[in-house]
Amino acid sequence: MTQEHDAAGRTPRTARALARETITREILAAARVRLASEGPTGLSLRAVARDVGMVSSAVYRYFPSRDALLTALIVECYDELGAAVERAEADAPRAEVAARWLAACRALRTWSVAHPAEFALLYGTPVPGYAAPRDTVGPATRVVRVLVAVVADAYAGGARPASPPPSADLDDEAGLVTPAREFVATHGLMADAPTQAVVRTLMAWTTLFGTVSFELFGHLVGSVADTARWFDLVARRLGADLGIDAGIDAGGGDDGGGDRTKATAPADGR
Repeated sequence: MTQEHDAAGRTPRTARALARETITREILAAARVRLASEGPTGLSLRAVARDVGMVSSAVYRYFPSRDALLTALIVECYDELGAAVERAEADAPRAEVAARWLAACRALRTWSVAHPAEFALLYGTPVPGYAAPRDTVGPATRVVRVLVAVVADAYAGGARPASPPPSADLDDEAGLVTPAREFVATHGLMADAPTQAVVRTLMAWTTLFGTVSFELFGHLVGSVADTARWFDLVARRLGADLGIDAGIDAGGGDDGGGDRTKATAPADGR
C-alpha cells in the first residue's frame, strides 16, 4: 500500500500528529507566560497543565519532566532569536559587510528587549539542578554563526583592524581560543583567519550579549540615557575593532562620521 503525498512530495501528517503539534504549541505558549511571571525556577508542569485545561498526568505525555519542558523552551527561544538575526542579516545589502554587521547586532537586541523573560532563561542565572542537553547547542550557536560569517566575509574582502591587537602575546591567545577556532573551522568559517580575528570576534559576541544583559537587568540605569543608541555605539565600536566600517547605517546611509573605507563582501557575494 503506497502513501499519498502532497504537492511538495511530503507525506501528509495524520490527524493525531497534527493534534499533538497543536497541544504541544499550547503547552509551550502557556509555559512562556508562566516564565514571564514566575521565572524558570518557578516553572511547574502542574501549573502549566491547569493553564491549558489539562490534568497534569496528560501533560506528562508531551513533556515527561519539568527539565524536558525547559529544554523545549530553550530550543524554541534560541531558534527564535537565531532566526531573527539571520533574517536581519540576510535582508541587509549583501555587498555592505558593515550594514550586515549592524543589522545582525540590532536584531539581537530587538528580540531580546521584546522577550526579556526568554532572554533571562537563555542568558540569565542558571536554573538550579538543570543541565542543558546537547540538542540545545545547535540552536544556541545560530547567532554567533551569523556574526562569524559576517566577519569572515569582511576579512575575505580585505578588512583588517586598525587598532593594536588586544594583547601582544598572540601565542598565548592562540591557545586560549583553541575551542573557538575549532568551532569556526567545524562550520567552515574563518578557518584560516588570524588569531586576533578569532579573539576579537569572541570579544564582540560576549560584549554584545553583555550589553543587552546590562540593559535588561537594570545595570545601565543612571549611566545611559538612551539604551538603543548606546547599544548601537557599542556595536559600531566592536565592528571597528574587527576592521568593519560599522559607522555606516544598516540602511546604507552614513551617520555623519566622515569618510570611512567600507568593508565589502568578497566578489563572489558570499
